[in-house]
Parts: sequence; C-alpha cells; structure tokens
Amino acid sequence: MNETSPTPQFNEMVRVAARIGCLSFGGPAGQIALMHRELVEQRKWISQHQYLHALNFCHLLPGPEAQQLAIWIGWKLHGIRGGLAAGLLFVIPGALVILALSILYASAAGLAWFAAVFLGIKAAVLAIVVQALARVAGRALGTPFRKAVAALAFLALFLFNAPFPLVVIGCGGLGAVVARYRPASLGLGTAAPLLPHSPRPWAHSLWSIAIGAAAWAAPMIAVLALLGPHHVLWRIGLFFSKLAVVTFGGAYAVLAYMAQQAVGAQHWLSAAEMADGLGLAETTPGPLIMVTQFVGYLAAFRAPAPFTPLLAGILGAGLTTWVTFAPCFLWVFALAPWIERLEHARLLKGGLALITSAIVGVIANLSAWFALQVLFAVLRPVRIGPLALNVPVLSSFDVRAGLLAAASAWLILSRKWNVAATLGVAGLGGWLLSLA
Repeated sequence: MNETSPTPQFNEMVRVAARIGCLSFGGPAGQIALMHRELVEQRKWISQHQYLHALNFCHLLPGPEAQQLAIWIGWKLHGIRGGLAAGLLFVIPGALVILALSILYASAAGLAWFAAVFLGIKAAVLAIVVQALARVAGRALGTPFRKAVAALAFLALFLFNAPFPLVVIGCGGLGAVVARYRPASLGLGTAAPLLPHSPRPWAHSLWSIAIGAAAWAAPMIAVLALLGPHHVLWRIGLFFSKLAVVTFGGAYAVLAYMAQQAVGAQHWLSAAEMADGLGLAETTPGPLIMVTQFVGYLAAFRAPAPFTPLLAGILGAGLTTWVTFAPCFLWVFALAPWIERLEHARLLKGGLALITSAIVGVIANLSAWFALQVLFAVLRPVRIGPLALNVPVLSSFDVRAGLLAAASAWLILSRKWNVAATLGVAGLGGWLLSLA
C-alpha cells in the first residue's frame, strides 16, 4: 500500500511552503515537527521513511538542518524549482521580520526603555541556551567516549580559546578514525549491506556545484569590484561565507565563535548587542542562524560610506543572508541524489557523530559566555600560560539580570513555557524592574 498521496501541483506546494515559512517558530525542533505534521501526517506528500531518511541526510550537512530539509522536500516533489521555492519561502518571512527589527534596534538602541526590555530578553536567552544544551546533550552523548569528547571540546574553547573551526575539524577527523577501528565507542552498530544503486549521478552533482558556487560568489565579486577588499561589506561577506561551511550543530553551536570574531576581532558590535540579536532571532520565524543578518546589518550600519547608514545596513543584512543560506541550496542539490550512499558511509557517519558530541561542548561554552556577559557588568581578562580567561568582577553582578534569568529558567524548564511567551514576560519584567 502506498504511504504517500499523489504529487501536489506546484502552486499548491508553494502555498504550503509559504505557510510553513510564516509559522516556523520554535527553533529547528519546532520547525521539523511543523513540516512533519503538514507534509507527512496531514497531506502525505512525503512518507515517514523518506522524511526520516532525509532528516538524517540533512544532519550530515553544514548549515540549518530544518531549512535544508525544506529544500530537500521541495526538490523531491518538484525538482530544482521545487527546492528553490520551498527553501526561499522558508527563509524570506523571517528575513524580512529580522531586518525590520534590526532597523528598529539600531534607531532605538539609545533609549532607556529599550535597553531595559532587552535586559530581560538577554536573561531569557540565557535560559533558552541552557535548555538547548540539555536537549542536545541528551541526544548526542550516548557513550562514555562521546561524553569525554564533549568535555574536552568545552575545555579547549573555554580555557584555551581554541578556534571553533579547528575543534570541529579535529573532532570530525577523530570520529572517522574511531568509526573505522572502534565503532562501538561512538554507538555505531554493524554496517548494513549496501543495496544496489542506480549509476552515480556525477554530472548532476558537478553541474549543481558549478551553478551554486557561481550564485554564492556573485554578490561577493560585485562588492570586490565596486568597493574593494577593505570595505566592510567585503569583510562581512567573507566572514559569513566561511561560517557557512563550519556551521555543524545549528546556530547555538556557532554563536560563540561568531561572537568571538564579530565582537572581539572585527568590533562590529558589543557582546551585549550580540545577546540582543539572539533574542530578536528567537522571536521570529525561520532558522535561528538568521541572527547573522542582525550582525551584518549593524556592522554595515556603523561603517556606511559611501552609502547612507540605512542603505548600508540593508545591504549588509542582505549580503549576510545570501552568503549564509545560498550554500544550503548547493549542498542539497549536489548531494541529494547520493542520499542512499551517504547513509552507508561509515567514516562520514563517525566523523559527524563525534562532531555532534563536540557541539555539546561548544554550546556549553556558549552558555558560559552568555552567563558572564548577561550577569556581570565587568569582566577581567586573565592569562596564565596557555589559559585565557575572562574572570567576572563579583561586585559587578547584575541582580536584575540574575532574577530575570532565574525566572526565565523556571518558566522554560519547569513550567514548559514556549520561547515566545518566555521572551515576552522577561522583556516586560526588565522594563518593570527599570521603573523600580
């Protein structure tokens, strides 16, 4: 008996994809559940087996897995044009909302009430990140070896300030080696026999890579030709293009590295503003990695020449969004025909398994970074040999932020409130405490 309904008309698929894009709140877990309900349970356009198979495939790719799943579903139903429509509609609603909020933020950031509201939002974000850490750890740390790798990744990042890409690449390589010689340490079972396949789709993949890479690079070439390699737009595009290649584990995993570079190295925004941006991204539909657009907007807004600040900010936000999400289409279109073969690639699965474990350490580092930035007004940098620490000055502890963070954690972890409601209550609480 066929598990799926007939393939929908393209116009019908576009309408449903637009609906999903406008309702995709709640981070990747909520977005994946929404697509499952809409496309597998209700309309039966995709079977349960196909959906889970594709989700496993998307976890192998860098970038937001929920958006890549949307691209794959569109590709499965209507080829390249279906993938483009589904993927773009998954991103565009959230991109427009976060752009509007970024414009408002840049123009109102000096207002006292605005700062008070965002004190509450930042405190709630701290609780949200801790919840994400607990969820990912529950899924990713199934063996003692994977727990040890997560702990070592945290120590490397928090105590030694190790580069995020180096941690990801190193864990991926180690996972491939362990998968070959000690797969049980990663929780990998005996490999299933490889089933017969159709001929390898090399031509399709190479063509997709060529077109995708050209589209990815096109705005960067225009910026380089018109503005040169020292303009902020070139630096924004180059940084977020690199980031798009190493964003395994979702937005939470890459945020600490992004903050380290955008705040500490590029000086595009402050640590407090970085936390504000994540709060904005939590309240909008679409992938959480959309927070990159907020960073791109502020970076260009503050170095606008030869444009006006508003126009420069919009260009920075648009370029950031393009180089962040264009690679997702490239990965899916190039690799989707290989999905069954990738399921049997033991070394690849081992590498990704250990990267997922390391991501727990990365998110733990992000949690510690957020806690220090939100709860303490003054941090003192300390170096002891190879150790690089930011030690909080205890007298600078912000009691308001502590109360709001504790209340947000209680609402999310104990009362099971959703993210939007918690952020709203925390923002209101920050404003009320400022009046007191």
